[in-house]
Amino acid sequence: MHRKTWMEVDLDAIEENVRTARSVSHKDVIAVVKADGYGLGDIAVANAVIRAGAVSLAVSSSEEAMILRNKGCTEPILILGHTDPADLSQMAAENIAVPAYSMNWVKAAVQQPCEGLRVHIKIDTGMNRIGFRSLEEVREAIALLEQAGCDIEGIFTHFACADSDRQFTEKQYRRFEAIVTQCGHPFRIIHCDNSEAALSFEDPLSNAVRFGIGMYGISETYQGLQPAVSLYSRIFLVKQVPAGETIGYGASYQTAEDEWIATMPIGYADGLIRKNQGRCVYADGQMAPIVGRVCMDQTMIRLEHPVEEGTVVELFGPHIPLEKMAEELDTIPYEIICLISKRITRIYKRNRKTVNEFNGRMAESII
Repeated sequence: MHRKTWMEVDLDAIEENVRTARSVSHKDVIAVVKADGYGLGDIAVANAVIRAGAVSLAVSSSEEAMILRNKGCTEPILILGHTDPADLSQMAAENIAVPAYSMNWVKAAVQQPCEGLRVHIKIDTGMNRIGFRSLEEVREAIALLEQAGCDIEGIFTHFACADSDRQFTEKQYRRFEAIVTQCGHPFRIIHCDNSEAALSFEDPLSNAVRFGIGMYGISETYQGLQPAVSLYSRIFLVKQVPAGETIGYGASYQTAEDEWIATMPIGYADGLIRKNQGRCVYADGQMAPIVGRVCMDQTMIRLEHPVEEGTVVELFGPHIPLEKMAEELDTIPYEIICLISKRITRIYKRNRKTVNEFNGRMAESII
């Protein structure tokens, strides 16, 4: 690592969180590693969750699935989003399952060579994103796909408010239950629970859960997960700025008195968005506000007392939970970690020791 800004990923915590999901839900775990493992590194996270007992992986697209295959991943993979029908023969050959979500898609799919393709039927129960809404369409879709030689192994839906609205979640579940029980197909895999529902929702119908953000210790409803990700930088300059001086672009901050100002090598090109101005980070036992606008590559903070150059700054981690940062930015933890760019080195830890690192300039290896 050369640039002194990095994200730490605790592989032990990820594995323990997957084991927790298995024990609490009493179901198989489909580990969601889309968007490069939510920005943490798809293959590193994939290998950790498989070690912890996840039965398969889920991604958003055929591109993400093939990236994992090209990195040596041989586990079953399920795509959750749109798949171009032209890619279905390759998906079948690579043991990658795809969702069927509309009659238009099904009719296009069966025109392709798709014998042996694993398919999961997607049901729209209130998210109104993708999925079938009627029992009649589900039955028609299954019939057409089976005639084309597809393996209809699964059925699923997605909860919109599992972390905030139990009544709405129950409503979605009942809609899903009705279609699953009435369509008459012997699905081997039934899944509707996301991370929150996997840990807090009673669901006697399904036999698998999709576990995503919960792998990293994030949950609105369950307190037993272990935080797995932290973001750090190192101060490279400390100076005292006289009263009345301005800091950064737009002169948006002015010192009220002589103030200790430190600069660190992280900015909005790294995913630290400009909205972070005014938020506090943690450095040498003190909470230090970000002053002036966040720059593309650098950010300034105000210190209560001077520190040594090279001092570690925590952007989020043990002293600043990711959930707290998300609340202060009026967003969700998913967005924060997904925005962290490839310029930031990922350091992987096991037993509190670094086992590997990756920063986009270096060859990624399997951990």
